[in-house]
Amino acid sequence: MTINEIQDEIIDEFSEVDDWMDRYAMIIDLGNALPPIDVKYKTPEHLIEGCQSRVWLNAEEKDGHVSYTADSDAIIVKGIIALLIRVLNDHTPDEILNADLYFIDRIGLAENLSPTRSNGLVAMVKQMRLYAMAMKMRDGLKKE
Repeated sequence: MTINEIQDEIIDEFSEVDDWMDRYAMIIDLGNALPPIDVKYKTPEHLIEGCQSRVWLNAEEKDGHVSYTADSDAIIVKGIIALLIRVLNDHTPDEILNADLYFIDRIGLAENLSPTRSNGLVAMVKQMRLYAMAMKMRDGLKKE
């Protein structure tokens, strides 16, 4: 599936639920279903700066695609990073760097987060894109 197809799927899922408490429950469920990150990545180097909660993110390249794993000590934040992974995981660095993550606004996520969580969301997206950029640059150097 393309990034936009995944985003549209998420928008459809969230459109079935009007109440934000129920949407938060959906986000928490997504976080609970997030595969665990390897303990070796729960280090200060993998912490995302700018998040009030602790969020660990790792990215690896598999066949030209970026594969993310993450964890957080906050249940809502863990669900948010699970959503981002669902959208961006297993795509090429270019696809990730060029993605318009419109689902965030369309499901009302940005407007229903506290300012500190909104800042954390921006930091998570930024870090995921930085990993993609690093892989793209490394691949470009390999080809030279």
